[in-house]
Amino acid sequence: MPRTAGYEIERELRDALAGAGRPVRIAGVDEVGRGAWAGPVVVCAAVTDLSAPPVLRGRGDRTVALTDSKLLTAAHRAAFAGVLPGWLAGHAIGASAPQEIDEVGMTEALRRAAVRALEALPHPPDVVILDGKHDFLRRPWRVRCEVKADQRSVTVAAASVLAKVHRDALMADLEHAHPGYGFADSAGYPSPVHQRALEESGPTPHHRLSWSYLDDLPRWRHLKKHRDPLAGEGQLSLL
Repeated sequence: MPRTAGYEIERELRDALAGAGRPVRIAGVDEVGRGAWAGPVVVCAAVTDLSAPPVLRGRGDRTVALTDSKLLTAAHRAAFAGVLPGWLAGHAIGASAPQEIDEVGMTEALRRAAVRALEALPHPPDVVILDGKHDFLRRPWRVRCEVKADQRSVTVAAASVLAKVHRDALMADLEHAHPGYGFADSAGYPSPVHQRALEESGPTPHHRLSWSYLDDLPRWRHLKKHRDPLAGEGQLSLL
């Protein structure tokens, strides 16, 4: 059974930051597309009022609770994505395109996408919950890093679902313009179909040209872009 996301982290932060004279605004942030070969990296920032999150009806008497998008079926992700915007106190999407990733590296591209999402929220958050060990946001944002936050935090789980559904839809649209790469199925991640298309037809304008997969494509290796090592700071692992 997938772990149900709760409010333990949010309540701890709320209690620690109490005294502002208004409810503490806590944003959950999650990303999708970090390790893909094609397409943008997408970040969602989500804010709740700490009320009970929506629950889906499953088979029989079962229900489906909100959790990490990777633990939900595509149908359940889509269903949650349909109800979450009306339930959340605020949410926003930010992205960095492949060209930006090639130019500045993944860590900086991820930071820029997250900042775009956070700055598009109706109100700036008092604190941000990031999934993982690494604070890629840095100052001036107040950040709480939590491993598996997408399974433990309602706000991060909501961000996880909305980010993935948004990016999957973008990649499915690219399938029409670039058939044969399997974008609708693989969302730009490595797959046998994707790799065969790259070998035969080369990268599209939506591919990341600084990625090492080009080293294994002799016909297209000349297209590889080499990023200025001073353009980004402390790159994160893609895994």
